[in-house]
Amino acid sequence: MFAIVGIDHVVLRTTKLPEMLNFYCEVLGCKIERETELALGLTQLRAGNALIDLVNVDSELGRLGGGAPTQSENNLDHFCLQLQPISEDDIKQHLIGRGIEVGKFEDRYGAQGFGFSIYIKDPEGNTVELKSQSNLQKRVMA
Repeated sequence: MFAIVGIDHVVLRTTKLPEMLNFYCEVLGCKIERETELALGLTQLRAGNALIDLVNVDSELGRLGGGAPTQSENNLDHFCLQLQPISEDDIKQHLIGRGIEVGKFEDRYGAQGFGFSIYIKDPEGNTVELKSQSNLQKRVMA
């Protein structure tokens, strides 16, 4: 079994990046921590010990989530849970033993820097990313 220690990040899809940046940075006090190339379309904002990722829906990442968010269409791409230290094998064994489909771990950037994480789906089809603290800080911020 593993234990969650916090939310690492949430990913919001948007058609209004300037307005979202103004809201989260100017109104709520977040700071831009990292931006990817325009084609990928990811801007990461520091929110305390977590990140809020803004993804332009017209970008490479944004198109993966379908159409633009509306009153009836969701804009949440996924959320990431930080786990207490546990090996990748133990995480996979735990999930597989409970009938959860698992893929491979990949190196991704989150609130604690780069580290290996895995995506799974909840019963409603929401994507949940799991990242073990033992896998965090594999390398310094790029």
